[in-house]
Order: sequence, then structure tokens, then C-alpha cells
Amino acid sequence: MTSTKTIAVTGATGRLGSATLRALKAEIDPAHIIAVARHPDQVSVSGMESRPGDYDELAQMIEAFAGVDTLVMISAPSVVGTDQLSLHKNVIDAAKQANVRKVVCTSVIGNDKAAETWFWPTLEMNRKTEALLESSGMDWMIARNGLYLELDLHHIIAAQASGVYSNSGGDGVCGYIAIDEIAYAMARLACADHGDGRVYNIMGQTTTQGDLVSLANETFGLDVKYLPVSDDENVARLMKDERIAARGEPIARMLAGCFQAMREGAFDVVSDYEVASGRPCKSVAAMMAELKSKRAAG
Repeated sequence: MTSTKTIAVTGATGRLGSATLRALKAEIDPAHIIAVARHPDQVSVSGMESRPGDYDELAQMIEAFAGVDTLVMISAPSVVGTDQLSLHKNVIDAAKQANVRKVVCTSVIGNDKAAETWFWPTLEMNRKTEALLESSGMDWMIARNGLYLELDLHHIIAAQASGVYSNSGGDGVCGYIAIDEIAYAMARLACADHGDGRVYNIMGQTTTQGDLVSLANETFGLDVKYLPVSDDENVARLMKDERIAARGEPIARMLAGCFQAMREGAFDVVSDYEVASGRPCKSVAAMMAELKSKRAAG
């Protein structure tokens, strides 16, 4: 795919931001890609311009978007004490003031069945961000991403030590997807000539927790059983992960809320991956096999 327009990606040092830069680099000349990050010297994808851009600094973001036609806006991470909606509003306002024509914004899958769960505030914040973009006057596309396969796979593999993987998802289903697979769809949406004012569910096939564990056992040679637990016990188990504990219990409750929402059917939605990207989403088994190869390669 060829393109002469300039495409910028925010959050360019994060997992999805970095993956989106790599996917764009495979589609267009990197001379037309700009990586925007709080610490541009830490951008890991080479061959493109990097600019400083902190979501909390409106003037800096306006400068970062100078000359940009299309913006890929990666959602701000969930951090205790951070107003994600205000940060997203800054990015949208900066894009408008910099005369960006089109914005592709990441969001999260889910429906109103999540309303009574701990995940609802996060889902509601994402929907409010979507509304801000829709009313901005710019062309837009919204990519509601499925849950990152890598995150739950990390916990399933770690569960080999005890032989039991537990959460409160029960028999609920969810469309999991690998980060690189999301990035491919994001790049394709960004390269499209026009923003079509459409919301896309960027996700793979739906699967239960039990089936996810079975696939992980088969792919990685594990012997792990899935055991549903209560929501409170799920939080306690998540807090045993040092990376989650460092972010605080409210983050653990939000993550446990994902499994509550899954149990309630909030993530049982229809995938738009093929419409967004031009090809079917890879199967969960295929994505796991690719992740296994990457782990082996270091």
C-alpha cells in the first residue's frame, strides 16, 4: 500500500504503539510516519521521525501534530489517580487545532452488560472518549480492541507452577487478540483514504476461559486446569502479580472487572476485523503459536 500522507502514532513507546509503528512501516514509506511519545528517544522502531508528545501537555501535542494528516490515537494507560478522559480530550483538541484531517482511535470492546461490573468505569470512559471524537468535526474511525491475548497467556503459563489457572470469567466468552494482530488492523485503517465514521470491533474468535487454557496447554506443553473463583478471590490472585500490585489494587479490581464483564456476556460481540483490515483475523491457536515462536526467539 502506498501513501504520501503523514501518519502519526501517539503512545509510540508502548506495546500497541510500537506494534502499530512496525505495521505501518510494512505498509508505507517510514518517511511518512511520525512516532509521538513522552520520551521520543525511547521509540524502538527505527527509520522514522520521533517527536515529544505528552497527553497532559496540550501545546506540546499541537506541535507534535504539525503537518500530520492522519493520527492513530492510542488510549492512555489506566493509572491510579489519572483522569484518562481529560488526557484523551487533550489529544483530540490538539489534533483539531493542528488541522489533523482524520483520527483513528483505540477503544475497547463491550456492551451494557458490563454496567454492574468493576469494569464499567473503564468502559464508560472509553465511550465518552468516542463521543468526543465523533463530535470533533474531524474524520474518524474507532477501533474497539479485544482483550490482549498476551496478558492472559502470561498468567496461564505462570500457573504451570501450581497447575491451576483461576479467574471469575466462568463460562463467559471473549474475543481475544494478539497485539500485533490489532496493530495490523490499525495500520490498515490509518492508511485508508477517508475516515468512514464507523466503530469496528477489532477482535478474534470468541473463546471461554476453559478453552483458552486448553489451547495454551496444547501450544506450550502445559498441564494447567481452569478453576473459576469469586470476584474478590480474583482480585487477591491478581495482586500476587508484582507488576499488577505495583499499579495498585484499583487496577487489580478493574482487571477482575474484565472477567466479571466476560461472565455477564459484555464481550460477546461480533468481530469487524476482516472489514477493517481486509483479511480474516488469525485464529487464537495461530496467534498463540506465533507468540510461542517469539518467546523462543527471545
